[in-house]
Amino acid sequence: MNIFRFAGDMTHLVSVLVLLLKIYATKSCAGISLKTQELYALVFITRYLDLFSDFISLYNTVMKVVFIGSSILIVWCMRMHPVIRRSNDRDQDTFRHYFLVVGSFFLALLIHDSSTFLEIFWAFSIYLEAVAILPQLVLLQRSGNVDNLTGQYVFFLGAYRGFYLLNWIYRYFTEKHYSRWISWVSGLVQTALYADFFYYYFRSWKNNEKLHLPA
Repeated sequence: MNIFRFAGDMTHLVSVLVLLLKIYATKSCAGISLKTQELYALVFITRYLDLFSDFISLYNTVMKVVFIGSSILIVWCMRMHPVIRRSNDRDQDTFRHYFLVVGSFFLALLIHDSSTFLEIFWAFSIYLEAVAILPQLVLLQRSGNVDNLTGQYVFFLGAYRGFYLLNWIYRYFTEKHYSRWISWVSGLVQTALYADFFYYYFRSWKNNEKLHLPA
């Protein structure tokens, strides 16, 4: 654990809290991609298959439970809640996310650290997380105007990945034989996907304007 890893975990947690706040305070999931939330639920479930078999620390276990539970709760609200599900942007949230799942799985079968069940699914979760934000970004571009809480959610989600990149750099220079190139490459791809959003987010913040993404 280091300050960059902790900051990454906290910004990730804040992104989840902001999304839950938006959903429950407004009783709406407008502007939120169900496809992206389903992908994140799959990411956390497959990444933390070792939840009950590999205890590292109480902090680690609690964070795993929080991310799995919150992702499932968000998907349930968007699909099953009698009020919230009505605001689901089905007509615009049409990204074919199953292609991302299939592509990530085949890539994990080809490129992984070791040929064990847990390692292959860990690699799958890393590859899938790198592209899971795509349906959300496409939905925001299609809708144009982005409400404040949705913009903050995506911002904190991107910031989490940025802090993790700093964490990997720090560990590379401070730990002997530290190498997780699958995470590094996937993290760089994921961060690059946020570049356009961050540009318009900071421009709207600087000009004190409502966030608007070009179609």
